[in-house]
Amino acid sequence: MRVGVASLVSTTEHVEFVIEAERCGVDSVWVPEMWGQDALTPLAYLAARTTTIRLATGIAQIGARTPAALAMAAMSMQLLSGGRFLLGLGTSGPQVMEAWHGFKFRSPVATTRETIDIVRAIARGDRLVYDGDVYKLPLPGGAGRPMRTMLSPVEVPIYVAALGPLNLRMTGELADGWIGNAFVPEHAEVFLQEIAAGASVAGRTLDDLDLVMPVAVEFTDDVEEAAKRHSRGYAFTIGAMGSKDQNFYTAAFERQGFGDDVRAVQALWLDGQKEAAEDRVPIDLGLKTNLLGTPDMIKERLRLYRDAGIDTIQMKPPGDTRRAIDHAAQLVELVREVDREGDG
Repeated sequence: MRVGVASLVSTTEHVEFVIEAERCGVDSVWVPEMWGQDALTPLAYLAARTTTIRLATGIAQIGARTPAALAMAAMSMQLLSGGRFLLGLGTSGPQVMEAWHGFKFRSPVATTRETIDIVRAIARGDRLVYDGDVYKLPLPGGAGRPMRTMLSPVEVPIYVAALGPLNLRMTGELADGWIGNAFVPEHAEVFLQEIAAGASVAGRTLDDLDLVMPVAVEFTDDVEEAAKRHSRGYAFTIGAMGSKDQNFYTAAFERQGFGDDVRAVQALWLDGQKEAAEDRVPIDLGLKTNLLGTPDMIKERLRLYRDAGIDTIQMKPPGDTRRAIDHAAQLVELVREVDREGDG
């Protein structure tokens, strides 16, 4: 397994954290994009400040840019970073895409598929002609004619953040990697069976994808306090990250056996009882979707991720920079120990 870190890059302390993480042996840094800082500008800055760590969007929002603009940015990053760039993509949700970007949230799987097709065609240097359900290039009846990029062709590894069954299958079929979430390794088959089914369509297996799992990492002796705190944080995810009828995180937890719990949390949140919703989240959601506890406890959880086939542990660090660096170094060493056990 490899270790990645998720990090905002908006202060000098954030930059120093990434530089130190690289020195500790961290493989990749994943910069988020929500409705504030974009993901690509900070990565361009990091490309100039680092030498080996891979630079990933975690995630770039599909629909926030045209596929061609996304391809241009990705190719520029790949060329300037010496081949260290990874394009992580996700559809976000209707609240962000429609309120912030003015992009109609429809057919997320088709939009993702067509975006991947177009980015890859441009990166290969193809003359761009595309006739999809979402994108038609050049626009029919317009003055445009097929074009190709002015840059030299370059490979752009594409990772997809996916939770729903159809999106997971599409990821297995097309992507170079999967960015997971809401993942309990004891129920890994809920996700990985769908990815494997999609991979088989393209004559591939799970081994052909880099399976990336974001987790909060916290070394602590007060396991119950940490687990409760992280569990309570899921109330916003379950209650607000989607509508009552469409919440990808809630659906993912339901498929892993937490249906009664998440429906109760969602109902309380939507009723305005936010504190009660936080109290109602089962502690197992915080404990089993993250790496919390003593080094021995975290090492035991890492074995479950390894045995499930996860390739990259993406660490969501604690806020304090010095503590985050210490956590990253400790996690890298534990992952190496678990890997050596597997090799033996």
